[in-house]
Amino acid sequence: MASLKAEVFGTEKDRVNCPFYFKIGACRHGERCSRAHNAPPNSTTVLFKNMYQSPLQQCRPGDPLPSAEEVEDAFEDFYEDVLVELGKQGKIDYLHVCDNLAAHLCGNVYACFREEEAASGALAALNGRYYLGRPIVAELSPVTNFSEACCREFMETGRCSRGTMCNFLHLKMVGKRLYRELHGRERPSLYSRRGGGGGYQRGRRNRSRSPAGYREETDEERRAKIARWNRERREQKRKEAEEAAVGGA
Repeated sequence: MASLKAEVFGTEKDRVNCPFYFKIGACRHGERCSRAHNAPPNSTTVLFKNMYQSPLQQCRPGDPLPSAEEVEDAFEDFYEDVLVELGKQGKIDYLHVCDNLAAHLCGNVYACFREEEAASGALAALNGRYYLGRPIVAELSPVTNFSEACCREFMETGRCSRGTMCNFLHLKMVGKRLYRELHGRERPSLYSRRGGGGGYQRGRRNRSRSPAGYREETDEERRAKIARWNRERREQKRKEAEEAAVGGA
């Protein structure tokens, strides 16, 4: 029975826990979802909801549209601002920015830290602050394996039949030169140009480019970690209930 529960946990067969929240950290149904969105008490990933706004999104009717160069410059300024600020809390392995337009994904930023303590510090330091006049809304995310969170079609071709309203992540990539300047290493390649075709294909990751000591979690490891988080949450709730009962006596 326990092995069966482990097999279906976080999948479409799991009728209790939302698989989209488990894989992506966000769900288009939000609080109306019929399945549970269990935020982890600890994680190495922090989600900053709808934090990035493209200059195209900021245009009002009648305003001239920004050029592609202006859009890219604004994105790289944003990326550098966020990376430098978050880097004060600890080592960042990856910083992912969503290019989707669906409300639950639009402008989402995922900061993947090396240590859980650094992620908790970033959450405490930035949650509730403002960036360019907009409040920062952050939470710890269950997402650590982005190969499952990303749209496979978009990763393999650079295009998606569902467009920008896709429910899987379309990551916006920072330029290779700036990435190298900020991270001190080559950018792990999600897409590589196809010779002569002008399209994209999924690039093979060069393991030597990954941060020292970094290894992407397997599905089994991730499910075990979520189960540990759930046990810790239940234990915390039990302690709080006991304290409340003692206080009310």
